[in-house]
Amino acid sequence: MRSVPLSPQSRQASLDAMATEHLDVLVVGGGVVGGGAALDAATRGLRVGLVEARDFASGTSSRSSKLVHGGLRYLEMLDFGLVAEALKERGLLIQELAPHLVRPVPFLYPLRHRGWERLYAGAGVALYDAMSRVSGRAGVPLHRHLTRRGARRLVPALRKDALVGALQYYDAQVDDARHTMFLSRTAAAYGAHVASRARVVELTREGERVTGAVIRDLESGTTITVRARQVINATGVWTDETQALAGQRGDFKVRASKGVHLVVPKDRIRSETGLILRTEKSVLFVIPWGRHWIIGTTDTDWELDKAHPAASEADIDYLLDHVNDVLEVPLTRADVEGVYAGLRPLLQGESEATSKLSREHAVGHPAPGLVVVAGGKYTTYRVMAKDVVDEAVFGLQDLDRRVPPSTTEKVPLLGADGYQALWNSRHRLAGDSGLHVVRIEHLLRRYGTLVHELLAMVEEDPSLGEPLTGADEYLRVEVVYAASHEGARHLDDVLTRRTRISIETFDRGLGAMEEAAALMGPVLGWSEGQVKLEIEHYRARVTAERESQEQPDDETADAARLGAPDVVPLT
Repeated sequence: MRSVPLSPQSRQASLDAMATEHLDVLVVGGGVVGGGAALDAATRGLRVGLVEARDFASGTSSRSSKLVHGGLRYLEMLDFGLVAEALKERGLLIQELAPHLVRPVPFLYPLRHRGWERLYAGAGVALYDAMSRVSGRAGVPLHRHLTRRGARRLVPALRKDALVGALQYYDAQVDDARHTMFLSRTAAAYGAHVASRARVVELTREGERVTGAVIRDLESGTTITVRARQVINATGVWTDETQALAGQRGDFKVRASKGVHLVVPKDRIRSETGLILRTEKSVLFVIPWGRHWIIGTTDTDWELDKAHPAASEADIDYLLDHVNDVLEVPLTRADVEGVYAGLRPLLQGESEATSKLSREHAVGHPAPGLVVVAGGKYTTYRVMAKDVVDEAVFGLQDLDRRVPPSTTEKVPLLGADGYQALWNSRHRLAGDSGLHVVRIEHLLRRYGTLVHELLAMVEEDPSLGEPLTGADEYLRVEVVYAASHEGARHLDDVLTRRTRISIETFDRGLGAMEEAAALMGPVLGWSEGQVKLEIEHYRARVTAERESQEQPDDETADAARLGAPDVVPLT
């Protein structure tokens, strides 16, 4: 598949095309489900547009636990169908669809009780492994039982009295924001018109039928009217607000549940494996993340600002208290590098008109020309996308051709095809490029076979092969590439989503922002004034987030976070 950049030029071309063509499908929402729906529709040969009001994955899809998993807890709920579906998707992603972005990760489950707990938990994990193999898409090693001594050999950080033994099993992890962006970019490679910073301000109608949308380009302030035979609402926690643009109440309501995660340096927890711990409410994960650990998550109702859910002091203390229950050397607030909060779009009840496709997601057709998908979990995004496009195709009765079924089970994302062969050649790539093999491995795990595009840029300008000031895990070329090929429009897009600098450095990216802005500026045509505005905006965002994380509750944290503006004005 030919690589297509999400460049400033391609964004403008997409907006121009959407203003003139009559689309078969317009997808609203550039999260994982919206990107997946655009890719599904485009690979069926449909004329597709995808618009996102902010940045790709800027909502829920960049703020998950970054796990691709079947969901062990759903086995306890006897929801075998959901677990089987998710395990199949996990295997597809690891083995075929996105091996450069999704990889196995081990977890240790400490046992606190002798006898019965090993039998109970062991049976559950054995069933989990068996279901993944029945799907034919395992992609991860089998679980194993450990003694207390064996478990503490893997995790010296565990208190001796925190376990009597353990189980170790495997799931998978993903950089959710990069994977979501790759979905949109792959959709563009198959012909979809893709534009971020393009907000739907009205859904147009002829009688009862939804016929398209009025879209405001937030970069220029201009508006366009897009005609589409079917509009897909894939806006997650904003589902109800998007429905209201069509004067529709919708078949179901979406409730937002806040999940908070902490990021701490790798050396703060001595372990060779991730951890999964039971809490009084659910489970807590300690997830390996490069030179860091991710600790999460919480699960609380959220009815405040949806664009920037805020983590409060109470959220942070909850996570620290629970992980410290099992650690020999407790973590403190001073160990926390980064904090992020996201909102899960949970279904709050469905009417008889809703097509409930699983316990986790639902698809509805509330008005002719309008299809809605809501709920779900990250791992099953492809199934959700298939289901909502199937529903949209059902409404395409006026097409003069038959629309084929979904093919995305066999469509690798950009960067996936030939990835393993290139990984095997990483030492040669290092020798040819002059970069250390560790740098090549880092790039391969983020770009896959598209790494050649970045190496060509470094060959042309060797300074781009240097580490980024203030965030030496990343190279300068990654910032330039984010703006030229990955749809990044603002400094925040690069430091928060194309990279994870905003949560992987103690200064939250302040030390990297000036150099990053200077690298992005020429690509995006920024004036000196715009570069300064981008830096000021990012600094204000960090200040507001830090202040919110010192507040005692959701209301005060939300008020503090709203102290930073959301949109960077253009000069």
